[in-house]
Amino acid sequence: MLQEIKAGQLTVRGVSVGGIHTALHVPQYGIGLDAGMALRSFAGVRTLLLTHGHVDHAGALSALLGIRALNGMQRPLRVVMPAEIVPHVNAALEAMSVLQHWPLTIEAVGLRAGEECPLEGDLVIRACQAFHVVPCLAYQIVRRVRRLKAEFHGLGGQEIRRRSAAGEDLFALHDIAEFAYVTDTLVSVLDHHPELLDTKVLVIESTFLDGRKSLEATRAGCHIHLDELIERADRFRNEHIVLMHLSQMYAPGEVNAILDARLPEGLRRRTQALLPSQDRMGTGKPRESANG
Repeated sequence: MLQEIKAGQLTVRGVSVGGIHTALHVPQYGIGLDAGMALRSFAGVRTLLLTHGHVDHAGALSALLGIRALNGMQRPLRVVMPAEIVPHVNAALEAMSVLQHWPLTIEAVGLRAGEECPLEGDLVIRACQAFHVVPCLAYQIVRRVRRLKAEFHGLGGQEIRRRSAAGEDLFALHDIAEFAYVTDTLVSVLDHHPELLDTKVLVIESTFLDGRKSLEATRAGCHIHLDELIERADRFRNEHIVLMHLSQMYAPGEVNAILDARLPEGLRRRTQALLPSQDRMGTGKPRESANG
């Protein structure tokens, strides 16, 4: 079942269970976030951001492209991904195209940490270094706007137009950090990229929530434990925080109770969780692993 969260003016919908599948959609930006499941409801996204190549995040890319073809979408999907995996993703799609008897093509955009690419209009995608067992990126979306330089704030509109027409540089570019997506990484991503903590909406993994998984085991799998977010509680300046990639060991009905009990009040009132599916992969105890 798809989950949906309202975070300010943005909507985050999709599914995310650690080690099983992650596929999210932010319709206001026309973007998908990872492709661990082929969801028909957002096959029409214009840009897909892949964090890394693990199958629970990228394994359904070919199926997503198949849905797009079935619906007559001829324009190749633009897929932003770590530069290191571009040749491997292309090779995988070539192999699947042979099986499909149909070209599964994409517009691949490979980024390295610190690089940017345009999204749409005044929106820019910025790549941040994540720390996983394979090449991995976090992403920040900023709105780049022109603002009048402080020294010209006293000018009237007519004078601003006159000086601009004469070629005087009155404006400077200003980035408004609107959205960030951080998953499958050590928590040190927040130390290396503190700008993520100033983003209006932060979607971030919290694969493990309590003592059922130790910090050591969590870090061995290069994931984030809720303990590590609590340690940094006073650093989160985000207006909205969405926790995702929760382990299958957590039943949906217990997640919010854990957050209520463990998160400081100031952080809790800004935090929502994308709950794991009711289907916990069987009726027995879920298999524990570093990935969830």
